[in-house]
Amino acid sequence: MRKIITVDGPSGVGKGTLCQNLARELGWAYLDSGALYRLLALCALAAGKADAAAAEIAALTTDLQIDFRLDADGCTVLLNGEPVGNELRSERCGNAASKIAAYPEVRAALLDYQRHFAGEAPLVADGRDMGTVVFPAAPLKFFLTASSEIRAERRHKQLLAKGECVNVRDIYAEIVERDKRDQTRSVAPLKPASDAVIIDTGELSIQDVHQQVSKEIAARFSFS
Repeated sequence: MRKIITVDGPSGVGKGTLCQNLARELGWAYLDSGALYRLLALCALAAGKADAAAAEIAALTTDLQIDFRLDADGCTVLLNGEPVGNELRSERCGNAASKIAAYPEVRAALLDYQRHFAGEAPLVADGRDMGTVVFPAAPLKFFLTASSEIRAERRHKQLLAKGECVNVRDIYAEIVERDKRDQTRSVAPLKPASDAVIIDTGELSIQDVHQQVSKEIAARFSFS
């Protein structure tokens, strides 16, 4: 069986940092499924199709050639061989991605792509439905969670560090709206897999979460 670790959860719980660190440490491939939807959202926004019919947006996936390049400074997302700028992580892009991710046609178009990502190489997969839909047979699954208030504060600090002036109340409202949309969509709603290890990261440091996850990995996989 292919070695796959899935990490699901809403935005702001630390999935990206954890998954990138795990992939570097293990030497495994890394899949940021959220970036796939954000990249598609960017393509839709650039083409003036953000509010187009679901089938029209799904058709844009045929031109997506994506790679994730990890280094000591983080992860560079490549689209058709070229690095993608900061717009990928903007609130505008994130909200557009959440909307199009609710379309069954879009999710179906990206499902096969994700399942075959990196061939048969061991994989760390970061997303919202990695353990429930994309890799339901993955041998190890995690679901990270934290309160909306804590996640809003985290996001606020991130944006301030980037020089963006934003209101934490607005961020909180957007998080609540996005959570509701993700949890109630008809296809692949955001929820823990029945066999996922659930970790509340609200009061934990990045190191604390990594330590808990590492213990589960050591117990589940052989690296001899």
